[in-house]
Amino acid sequence: MSFLLNALKGFVHRMLQLLSFGKKQISNSLSIFVKSGGNTLTVELDPTWDIKNLKEIVAKQLGLEPDEVKIIFAGKELGNNIKISDCDLGQQSILHAVKIQTRAKTVFPEPCSSLIEESEDQGSKPLCETLSDTMFSNEDNSKSSSNLDADTQISEEGTNKRKVHFYVFCPTCKALKSGKLRVRCHFCKSGAFTVHSDPQKWSDVLEQKQITGLCENSSELCADVLNNREPTFAEFYFKCSEHTSLGEQDQAVPLYLIRPNLQDVPCLACADVSDPVVVFPCTEGHVTCLDCFRQYCTTKLMERQFWQHPEYGYTLACPAGCPDSFIKEIHHFRLLTDVQFFFQYAQYQRFGTEEFVLRSGGVLCPQPGCGMGILADPECTKITCISGCGYVFCRNCLQGYHIGECRDADNENNINSEGCSYSVDPARASEARWDEASKVAIKVLTKPCPQCRTPTERDGGCMHMVCTRAGCAFHWCWVCQTPWTRDCMGSHWFG
Repeated sequence: MSFLLNALKGFVHRMLQLLSFGKKQISNSLSIFVKSGGNTLTVELDPTWDIKNLKEIVAKQLGLEPDEVKIIFAGKELGNNIKISDCDLGQQSILHAVKIQTRAKTVFPEPCSSLIEESEDQGSKPLCETLSDTMFSNEDNSKSSSNLDADTQISEEGTNKRKVHFYVFCPTCKALKSGKLRVRCHFCKSGAFTVHSDPQKWSDVLEQKQITGLCENSSELCADVLNNREPTFAEFYFKCSEHTSLGEQDQAVPLYLIRPNLQDVPCLACADVSDPVVVFPCTEGHVTCLDCFRQYCTTKLMERQFWQHPEYGYTLACPAGCPDSFIKEIHHFRLLTDVQFFFQYAQYQRFGTEEFVLRSGGVLCPQPGCGMGILADPECTKITCISGCGYVFCRNCLQGYHIGECRDADNENNINSEGCSYSVDPARASEARWDEASKVAIKVLTKPCPQCRTPTERDGGCMHMVCTRAGCAFHWCWVCQTPWTRDCMGSHWFG
């Protein structure tokens, strides 16, 4: 009996070997998604395979021959001899499989027709292999293209070019990460899109409708564009390369001022050579390391010297004082989101919001611990912090709301200090005040009488307040900080 069982096991094992003969064995699995029309296929690949092997797998599932399929990724039709490992793929990356169709060449009006090139049957190299770091310099391509051969770094073997590097702020990782450049159709947002030419400078990537291409998606939107003889434009976007892809909607913000330091330029502040660096958008392209950039931002933030630019927002310029050097993409200040700098970025957000409110004609709630931004009509003097602490105050003097003209509270306690020759550091003097804590507590826990401004604390009961100061006896509402009326009685007498 055991002899028969062993013979049966051997027969099954040989049959499995015969069935698996000719199939490629996966030694290092890479799981990707292949989209074709409305279908999405999950494919396990080995990075050592080439695109031809991928076509053989995909064609069978689509009911096509391998020669009838072309693979599109990041705006390129990939050639058969391209290795999977050279395509800058990650786990759950998305490729597009399209059936090859013979179509008439569309004639576009100038100047777009000069950009159109017929694709080769074998496709081309992926976008990550055709871009060079020097294409993304501070200046236009006129300078970078002339120095392309000199600036491109060669590996120790002398055969491989250094690939282009991008840096992004990833909203998923919430940190500075290396990024990938991706392409889709500007109109239908389909990734089955091939570009007619590679981007040559940052404006080609960041600005819309700079590079044309061919959209393989048969949507009505792109059909209308072609029927109107309009060029189909590419839309570039970035993804984080350090986490598993979350689909085509997974995007990151490009931090295009952060560059690999290919030329070993020293930092403007500390003179050290580091990589990567921040290159300011000035004519000279001044360079700082990331640590000095954080220190520069922190110092300017503490001194409230950020600039509220009408177009770019709360930003900074080049530390060398160069003209027209404001940082346009304020996500670069996300470098202050490290554990060490998290508090500084929270301050940056708060200061930027406050500056926007003030420049918009608004006012900030003066109650300690609140600071809510309030946009009110210019002629309104009685301000209520509705969405914040509920404090009611005078817009002119920022004190509790009162009847009559404003009085300068600081002048009431002024002391003539003329003739005092003792020099005191103002910053230390502001901290060395014995009664400062008591003053803050009084301002938080009390409200001033609208008539005589005597600080009043409510310890329970109704909202009907009667000032106990001699000669005042003013009846007022704790909520409205106005004279007590029947409306107050009906609305919030007991809260």
